Amino acid sequence: MFAARIAARPALRLAAASAVRAAAPRAVAAVAVVPATARLVSAGALKTLTAVQARSYADVVTVKVPQMADSISEGTLKTWHKKVGDFVKADEEVATIETDKIDVAVNAPASGVIVEQFANEEDTVVVAADLFKLEKKDASEAPAAAAPAPAAPKAEAAPVAAPAPVAAAPAPAAAPAAAPAPAAKPAAAPAPATPAPAAPAAAVQPAVTGARTEERVKMSRMRLRIAERLKESQNTAASLTTFNEIDMSNIMEFRNKYKDAALKEHGVKLGFMSAFVKATTYAMKHVPVVNARIDGDHTVYPSFVDISVAVATPKGLVTPVLRDCQNMSFLDVERALADMAAKARDNKISIEDMAGGTFTISNGGVFGSMFGTPIINMPQSAILGMHAVKERAVVVNGKIEIRPVMYVCLTYDHRLIDGREATTFLMKLKEAIEDPRRMLL
Repeated sequence: MFAARIAARPALRLAAASAVRAAAPRAVAAVAVVPATARLVSAGALKTLTAVQARSYADVVTVKVPQMADSISEGTLKTWHKKVGDFVKADEEVATIETDKIDVAVNAPASGVIVEQFANEEDTVVVAADLFKLEKKDASEAPAAAAPAPAAPKAEAAPVAAPAPVAAAPAPAAAPAAAPAPAAKPAAAPAPATPAPAAPAAAVQPAVTGARTEERVKMSRMRLRIAERLKESQNTAASLTTFNEIDMSNIMEFRNKYKDAALKEHGVKLGFMSAFVKATTYAMKHVPVVNARIDGDHTVYPSFVDISVAVATPKGLVTPVLRDCQNMSFLDVERALADMAAKARDNKISIEDMAGGTFTISNGGVFGSMFGTPIINMPQSAILGMHAVKERAVVVNGKIEIRPVMYVCLTYDHRLIDGREATTFLMKLKEAIEDPRRMLL
């Protein structure tokens, strides 16, 4: 019996080992299947998540402070036109940056929603710095504006309860009539009253007309830059001003004769500024040093005439440039001036519009000015001042006549231009305006 058990043990061990070996593949397979499935699910989820994140990153754009000009490296963030959460269209203005010369609009590169802003109004921002983040979205994806909450219904007034009737109290019994009073003795005559001393008159106070206050307003970057440049001009140039007067009769006749044709055939309004621009180029042929500038120990003579025209805007004075005026006609000048005026009115004059310039014309006459001494626009060497046209008594061929007259002046840098040259320039300008046919020669 014992021997049989001993003999059976190897068989049992063998059977058990076989059973274990038979079950092992299934167990291993079961264990292996679950981790493999888990790895596949995790990889798929990770791949999906990565794609979503990639799309999310691709849909968010960081807009930077734009490059404005070589001479401008920073500006003041003047206005945010949109706030975080606002939807903007492509090319819609988001912010305005104020610089030394102009205001620069920062537009949205695409349609979307502003998700972050990196600066506050009145902060100084530098070129290429992050300004705001934009999540690209179509108009259909724009967040709907919140509907206004319905007005709360007015509470109805509770009805006022009618007062309960109150029983009338019985009237008191009539009191018995009083006995007649004895006759009074006659009163003594009253003593005369002593008059009270008069109160001293109050001092007369001056009428208050209003509070005396002062307001401090921070100067804009443009105003500060204008102040800096004008002071630099005064400190650098040896400025001197010479004057002359111009009989405007012939140029006014010229304008009246051709203004209707210019408007009808070319759509251009003919003014006086084009005549003065052309007269300037005519005078510079005779006195080229007025168009020159000082550069170190050299004098630079350009072969072209680029005239800066002073234009007043609500934010300050700007000087856009008419280029190659020596090649322009009257109509060309008027078209360019009209474009400048439109840009100035819409605050769209760019840095490129104001770059350069070899000479400046300032027309204070549009404001009624009769005399003035303009300041040189450095690094130029001279500036022409125009003034209002007024009827004045002048001597013509020994007779006194009433003529339309304009006073003009030339402020020039005496380091480069002598008085003889400045006076000659104004005389040539006067000749051209008083006889416009000279400008055709």
